[in-house]
Amino acid sequence: MSRGSIRFHILIVTVFTAALLVCAFAAPLSAQEKRPQTAGVDNSKMGPYRALAQLAYAASQKGDHASAATLAKILERTWDKAEDYGGDTALSKTNHDVFEQIDKAMDQFITLLLDHPSSAPDVTKLKATYSLYLEKLNLAD
Repeated sequence: MSRGSIRFHILIVTVFTAALLVCAFAAPLSAQEKRPQTAGVDNSKMGPYRALAQLAYAASQKGDHASAATLAKILERTWDKAEDYGGDTALSKTNHDVFEQIDKAMDQFITLLLDHPSSAPDVTKLKATYSLYLEKLNLAD
């Protein structure tokens, strides 16, 4: 092979690899909904719960299990106060089926964190319950 053909093949491989990387990173970004935010918290009804879950999950990922458990408890109490006992606008009153789905998913997520205030919960299980909880929150936005 001549030098010119080697350079051409390298160029083709580079362009192809760059195109694959662009596609790989663009797909997840386009799938995410763009919500208006203030200080990193989206301004939807479920935004504060989503933000607390994200903080708890991040703390657990960093090995700060005590903070993750604390944030999980705050998430639970805030949710119960506003969406279960919060009056006529509470999700339990306006859409009980969605409330039940979110509540169940939240309980599974926070239980893992509350049960491990000084040790790491099962990483795979935590990620799965966290993802399910965020998915269920989307039902109420």
